[in-house]
Amino acid sequence: MILKEFACILGAYLKGKMTVVVTVLVSFGIFLLVFSLYSLPWEAVGYAYLLAGVFILVITIIDFAGFYKRHTMLENLRNSITVSDYMFPTAKDLIEDDYQDLIKIIDHDRTEIINQKEKDFADMVDYYTTWAHQIKTPIAAMRLLLQSEQSDINSELLEQLFKVEQYVEMVLQYLRLENMSSDLMFKRYSLDDIVKQAIRKYSKFFIRKKIKLNYGNLNCNVLTDEKWLVFVVEQILSNALKYTGAGEISIYMDSGLPDTLVIEDTGIGIEQEDLPRVFEKGFTGYIGRSDKRSTGIGLFLCKQILNKMSHTITIESVVGKGTKVKIGLDTADIAAD
Repeated sequence: MILKEFACILGAYLKGKMTVVVTVLVSFGIFLLVFSLYSLPWEAVGYAYLLAGVFILVITIIDFAGFYKRHTMLENLRNSITVSDYMFPTAKDLIEDDYQDLIKIIDHDRTEIINQKEKDFADMVDYYTTWAHQIKTPIAAMRLLLQSEQSDINSELLEQLFKVEQYVEMVLQYLRLENMSSDLMFKRYSLDDIVKQAIRKYSKFFIRKKIKLNYGNLNCNVLTDEKWLVFVVEQILSNALKYTGAGEISIYMDSGLPDTLVIEDTGIGIEQEDLPRVFEKGFTGYIGRSDKRSTGIGLFLCKQILNKMSHTITIESVVGKGTKVKIGLDTADIAAD
């Protein structure tokens, strides 16, 4: 492997010096022709060629050594460069110096563009974060107004308002995802307490849709971040309710896998060809496109959040029979507070 790499570098060096090589060979040919025309002794000609050849060889070796050193330095620079303030090898001639100046100008412009984009992104995140928090005030006011008078219309409006809240919460979690690691706080929590929070939140939907809930005590303590795991369970439960018209939803621990929470529904299911892509951002699949209610963001957020918490998520599904979501809560190499 090393010899092959060396041969490639040598080939590149000779290719770059092709003009010099041709010039030397033609010059040797001219001298040989002149010497032969003047019938000079071949011993003298051979000795002159030998001395010239040795001199050229020594110069070539020295030049190639410099070429090899510069190549190695540039390759190391390419593989390890992380900032713009890097040192190029000393330019050998004006052309190399021009190239280095050109690269520095391009890099300076690139850095300015990146900095501006990062500033614009930070401003956008700040704006939408502020918006998401501010929109909660009119939502809370609308809930109070709708709850002040009981009617079928108001009940329907409250349900739709709840969905608006969920989308606002999804926006907030999406914005926080980039800096989620700094927001994590791992402790030992009762999984029952986490799951019950999500069940209570969606209790009215179970009643309204007349969906049976199969749930018994899980009797499991997990090392996790409560806020983020509650959000994930809520998203999975929301999907189960959304795509289950009638039937039941079961929440239990997988008997074959340790620390694995299962949320299973008897809904419409997911096409087999869509299963490998359900965690991609924006992917809705055949069912989602036909239903018109899928955003393709919920499962993407769940996957990203669980990855950052060293948890796992897998989905099994059969169209027309239901979906089974498994959340692996075994957390590796993280110490509890």
